[in-house]
Amino acid sequence: MFSLQALLVSTGTVALAEIGDKTQLLALLLAARYRKPWPIALGILVATLINHAVSAWFGAELSQWLSPTALRWGVAVSFLAVALWTLKPDHLDDEGDRLPRHGAFVATTVAFFLAEIGDKTQIATVLLATKYDPLWQVIAGTTIGMLLANLPVVWLGHRFADRLPLKLARGMAATVFLSIAAWVAWNGVT
Repeated sequence: MFSLQALLVSTGTVALAEIGDKTQLLALLLAARYRKPWPIALGILVATLINHAVSAWFGAELSQWLSPTALRWGVAVSFLAVALWTLKPDHLDDEGDRLPRHGAFVATTVAFFLAEIGDKTQIATVLLATKYDPLWQVIAGTTIGMLLANLPVVWLGHRFADRLPLKLARGMAATVFLSIAAWVAWNGVT
């Protein structure tokens, strides 16, 4: 008998976990910056598929290979780097439509992949993969959950980009990433 339990549980778990997450803010910033919702949506899809596939297949093994201290500081330093990068405005801000052809896609793919490292949805993917079979349903479900939570934000951000205070949004995003870095450094990944 064919069951979609792993797909449905994975979709629901990640969609709920993603609400209000830092990647929703990232989706909003990318939509406001690039104003190209389709490449951003595709970037979210590709980054999530890669990240969640790696998480499902290797996450449990990595937790055994790395000491909790190494994992803690690796994640903390990554979030600190993202916080600093978020504060730096792009040089293309003044150049309007002269963005690279694949800029939105590449920026989204890289940013989402990095933002998902150590995130609760990545950890949920690892845990779901240890409990449910088949693995493809877990990966598909967690990816669908990410898309359900983030794509509406992309389209709203794209539509209202002219009204968004980007400098304030960058500062808020940097503060969020800096807070996460400090929290992980203090408390660890668990």
